[in-house]
Amino acid sequence: MASFRYNTFGYAAPSAGVRLEPFSFERRALRPNDVAMQILYCGVCHSDLHWARNDWGWSDYPVVPGHEIVGRVIEVGSEVTRFKTGDHVAVGCMVDSCQHCDQCRKGEEQLCREGNTGTYGGRDRISGEMTQGGYSKHVVVRQEFVLRVPDGLDLSRAAPLLCAGITTYSPLRTWNVGPGSRVGVIGLGGLGHMAVKLASGLGAHVTVMSRTPDKKADAMALGADRLLVSTDPDAMAQAASSFDLIIDTVPNKHDLDPYLPLLDVDGTLVIVGQIGPLDEMSTVPLLLGRRRVAGSPIGGIRETQEMLDFCARKAILPETETIRMDQINEAYERMERSDVRYRFVIDMASLSDPGGVEHAQTAQRGTIG
Repeated sequence: MASFRYNTFGYAAPSAGVRLEPFSFERRALRPNDVAMQILYCGVCHSDLHWARNDWGWSDYPVVPGHEIVGRVIEVGSEVTRFKTGDHVAVGCMVDSCQHCDQCRKGEEQLCREGNTGTYGGRDRISGEMTQGGYSKHVVVRQEFVLRVPDGLDLSRAAPLLCAGITTYSPLRTWNVGPGSRVGVIGLGGLGHMAVKLASGLGAHVTVMSRTPDKKADAMALGADRLLVSTDPDAMAQAASSFDLIIDTVPNKHDLDPYLPLLDVDGTLVIVGQIGPLDEMSTVPLLLGRRRVAGSPIGGIRETQEMLDFCARKAILPETETIRMDQINEAYERMERSDVRYRFVIDMASLSDPGGVEHAQTAQRGTIG
């Protein structure tokens, strides 16, 4: 196997608060268990925006965001057995973990005791170099963290399944949602619309909770059974103790108190949106109803593959708007205004090649297309 690295290009945030711009860089040379992909589509997640702007305070720069990646295999390492050139594959929010702790051994790599390696902004466990994400032409990932895209999934729309999809599918599976389950979804954005589609696909009775009634038509079109207006005190009182699981997708600080009485005995409200503080919460409904508040990240690799296969069987796909790579800064501004239904996906064929990087790489290797 050749030992040279992959020259590639993409869009990066050079520092906090600066617009993303074209960026040429190198991917690592293939290790024996690595898969090299040409990226075809990359979803745009709110986490990308937060990381690019250092909203959480732990970003390093320059960073190439993007952890909802769909592509095609262009080369494999000598020990790769799961994939071959030409396969349609995907990569989500993580590209490595320790592989030996109790969580990794049971397929929960997202909960790795040593910390999983993020698709961007992480540190390679061997070289120590910073990982870079999917707003780029190519990516190299160890085969254990590469997923197979099932036949029947529209490649141009599937990318958000790798974050929004698995982020909402995992709690549905953790809390055993199925036919007869009563599921509430707070918020109807990128995460919320996938929670509705997936819960409905699993056979649950699904209620969208919104502050205003104007999202009713959208909620019903996505598969919800009803819309509950959270600012209507009579409607909220009538809905008391009527949910087994509530998925909270709100991505900012908010008050949980209106929603906790909606849970039935042993019901759970699971937070998947907000990373950071919440408003002060009363424990009264928790204590009196044996109710729970929990959090959930993404799922493990096995569960993510299960989710992709489930979506292919049920014909479940995100609602997306396709953009060019050079529209990413505008897309970020629109996301902040909630001006997208419901996820942006970058068509990476629109990514122009600065300085003939791809042509030179193709001539060197004879494999990249």
